[in-house]
Amino acid sequence: MSNTDAAPRELDCGPSRFTGVLHAREVPLGGPRAMLVRRTLPAKERSMVGAWCFADHYGPQDVHGGPGMDVPPHPHTGLQTVSWLFSGEIEHRDSAGVHAMVRPGELNLMTAGAGICHSEVSTPATTMLHGVQLWVALPESARDGHRDFAHYAPPAVALGGATVRVFLGALGGQRSPVHTFTPLLGAQLDVAPGASVVLDIDPTFEHGALLDRGDVEVAGTPLAVADLCYQSPGCDRLEIVNRGDVPARLILLGGPPFPERLVMWWNFVGRSHEDIVAYREAWQAGDDRFGAVQGYRGAVGRLPAPVLPGVRLKPRER
Repeated sequence: MSNTDAAPRELDCGPSRFTGVLHAREVPLGGPRAMLVRRTLPAKERSMVGAWCFADHYGPQDVHGGPGMDVPPHPHTGLQTVSWLFSGEIEHRDSAGVHAMVRPGELNLMTAGAGICHSEVSTPATTMLHGVQLWVALPESARDGHRDFAHYAPPAVALGGATVRVFLGALGGQRSPVHTFTPLLGAQLDVAPGASVVLDIDPTFEHGALLDRGDVEVAGTPLAVADLCYQSPGCDRLEIVNRGDVPARLILLGGPPFPERLVMWWNFVGRSHEDIVAYREAWQAGDDRFGAVQGYRGAVGRLPAPVLPGVRLKPRER
């Protein structure tokens, strides 16, 4: 997912000691017909939850007869992308030769490693587009590795007053078989009206609960739609209460605090200003580092990288 703002507002972010709720901001997503998405990570208050370094939430958006999602081929480095839908269908193509559909309740995880490019286009049959796009930062030991792709459809399992789909990591006796390079948790929770659910969680993890719909309290904190509630390590239980009379839905993210300092800019995750400059130059030059997407039929063949800001990019402090 790409933000092509050529002149972003510059902000020097110091160490984060934030605990509480992150409120989403609207940003345009890719290309000349950009759709708006709600972004909670990274934020100036907190950059990451475990290795989760990016979270976009979009829809429900009626795209019947409209442009829908059309993100031309664009690059990534040093991360994994996690695509998860509630409704609609997205066609994924990448430079590893993968052509796959993203469908509701099915995980598509793409590993960029040293470099990959991909496109994302909602299908003509899609009338309502609704989901999340998440990034996971790769540790130093894996960030220059190979491109890869995984697909997994987790079962929906009852857990107290909730239904849980664990797409990464483990929760409530369910475990995803999908490989990650650091310990992670990623799950969808659908909570029945009026239900209170207490989850046993790993106390070494920090957690973030992103509300998609409903009237919900997480750890005693009320959330609005698209809010992300952060809970620091040290807790072995997480209580979620649906205060409303309709089902609620959340995405729960978790992982141990990521120990490495990252530089994130546009679609790149690196460790230094020089990393980002080199990635941008390679993409603009059509370097083989990223390969090429075959079969994309949009009006723009590839997204050009925006202009770098006129300051040195600094790592975000943990």
